[in-house]
Amino acid sequence: MPPKRYRSFSREFKEAAVRRVLAGEKVRAVASELQVVPKLIYHWWHRYEEGGAGALRTAGRPAARHRRPPDEATSAARIAELERKVGQQALELDFFARALRHLEAAAPPSDGRGAGASSP
Repeated sequence: MPPKRYRSFSREFKEAAVRRVLAGEKVRAVASELQVVPKLIYHWWHRYEEGGAGALRTAGRPAARHRRPPDEATSAARIAELERKVGQQALELDFFARALRHLEAAAPPSDGRGAGASSP
């Protein structure tokens, strides 16, 4: 059995359905004609009354209309910041690698039998 696909309705479709109900048609009749469940018409109607036609947005992720592409200066500043972070991390790695080598060199040799005796 194929997966159930959900229909997507345009803002104009929803608004037309709500306007028909507001004009006096029965919700069940409009829903039957448009082949949608009445609950959906009630949902659109409620949203229309709260926020007008603008509240009847289409389903899905909103478009990124209001995002500006980064300008040249912002991009250059971000690149410089990231390069500084990479440089700082490289310094820290060098420091810890040297510290580890120092600790390994200063560790007393082990005979491999675990801890020494508690008394001589």
